[in-house]
This record gives sequence, structure tokens and C-alpha cells, in this order.
Amino acid sequence: MSFLPTSFAPEGQPSMSLTHRITLKDLNEEPEDILAYAFGTIFPEDVAILHGDADQPLLYTSPHLPLPFVIDLPNVSSEDDRRLFSHHLWNSSLLLAEFIEADTLCLPLTPPRRNTDIVHFSITNLKTLEIGAGTALPSIMSTLLGAREVVVTDYPSAPLLTTLRTNVARNTRAECAPSPTSATVIVEGHSWGEVGDSVGVAHGRSCDRVIAADCLWMPWQHENLRTTLAHFLNDSEGARAWVCAGFHTGRENVRKFFDKEALRAKGLEIEAIWERDCDGKERDWDSVMEDDVTKRKRWHVVGILKKIRGE
Repeated sequence: MSFLPTSFAPEGQPSMSLTHRITLKDLNEEPEDILAYAFGTIFPEDVAILHGDADQPLLYTSPHLPLPFVIDLPNVSSEDDRRLFSHHLWNSSLLLAEFIEADTLCLPLTPPRRNTDIVHFSITNLKTLEIGAGTALPSIMSTLLGAREVVVTDYPSAPLLTTLRTNVARNTRAECAPSPTSATVIVEGHSWGEVGDSVGVAHGRSCDRVIAADCLWMPWQHENLRTTLAHFLNDSEGARAWVCAGFHTGRENVRKFFDKEALRAKGLEIEAIWERDCDGKERDWDSVMEDDVTKRKRWHVVGILKKIRGE
């Protein structure tokens, strides 16, 4: 087994570079494989926005966890499954996993995150549900760090769910956690908007946190996505949805999801929204700005949604 180099920030701090925790589990010594994972070093302005495939499992290594995660990617053959792009690990999942780890373990992010006075990503003793989970990295992190219950969902496709269950079972064993944990973990299929399915009935209005990483690139699904987010959030004052997405398909697709009136129609509002790049630089959310292709690959929007109260 061989590994590409991984670098971290000083002891006690998460890595400054978002993608540095990801390596290929079994690196073929083919020049094209080495080159593909060296672009971020050779061309610092460029960054990989997705990682892995069915032939190349990934390792996710955190200095704060006892073992690296071994992440398989589903072998999807049907065109419908491939169009979902759930057979890759996306940078939005890396970002939310890092936020969850930092806030739950009380670690300082480098550079620091804005909005820390109103936004906190700790999952201690909370019930979380992830939609469009893909590899389920934020859910795995939540399970290991003390969530009470974790529900992991993705489109009800056999290859996707089989791989999800494998990844969750493998990486949430007791020896993977930094301290004893007893979270209940469930992996089920869910199509956005179909809240009358078994998952919607069993977990509707019961979740403290609903997680959506890189689910905004399909504007024709935004209405269903808002429906699902609102349905699973419980009615407590502290319930929140964490929505993170890259701009790799353009800012317009992302902007449409955060339309205030469309969210309000589902009983949701934005508590906080900002942008963070792969090196931790942050800026205000700009709904109309367009970066060039290389620059926009580096940036993500982070939106925190809550239920509207008192109306």
C-alpha cells in the first residue's frame, strides 16, 4: 500500500488546505494517477473539486481521529445513477466534516471562521440527517464525535446505498472514534420531496440538524430539496439545516436555491450565509458575482437555514 503525502496545520489545528486530508488508498504507480493528484501542488490556483472513483478507494486522514477513514465509491453503471454524481467525494463534504470536527472537539480553525457567535457546528447529543449523502463523510464524522442518532440518506439506488452502508459500517467502529460513542446509525434511500416515504414517516420533524453537501447543482430539484429540508427539521428553536455547495456548475444554480421567498414558502429562512475557499479565506455571499472557472472551483457557499418562528 502506498500513499500520497498529506500535510496538516500545527498540532491541535485542522489543516489549512481543504483537500490535504484526502489521499488514494492504493496509488497505482501510473504517471497519470500521480499527476492527477499533484495538480494542487504544481498549479496552486487549481484544485480538484471531486475525488475518487469505483476503482480507487480514498483515505480521509484527520490528526484528531485514531484511524483514517477508508472510503469506497459506488460502481454505478446506469445513466440515471451516473447523472447523480454520487460516485465521487465532493469538497463540500470535506468542508462540513471539518466544521463538525472543529466545533465538536473545540478546535480552532485556521484561518478562523466568521459567524462563530451565531453558528456552531457541534453535533454532540444531536440527531442529524444527511440528504444526498454520497460517501456520507459528514455523517461518519458526526457518528464518531458524539451525535445521538445519525440518519444517512441518498437516492434509493442499490449501488449507492450498498456503498453507503459499507462506508458507514467500516468507519464508525468503536476503534475509529476518539472516545466512546453510542450513536444509532441508519442508512436509507430517500428521493427529495417524497416525504411520505418510509424515511419521511419515521424521521419527519425529528432532526436537530439536516446536512446537505453539494446538492444545489440541479435547479429543477430545488423545490423538492426545500421540501425535504423543512420536513425533517424538528420544531425546536435550535434546529438548523447546514447547506454547503461549490460553484462548479455556476453561481446561478446555487443562487436560485437561496431565494428568500421560495424558502419562506416552506417555512424556512436564512440565518447566516457566507463563502469560504479551499484555503480557509472567507468573504460575504455574493449572489451575482461570477469568477472565472479556475477561481470558482476554489469557493463554496455555506448557508444556515432555520424554521421561521412566530408567524
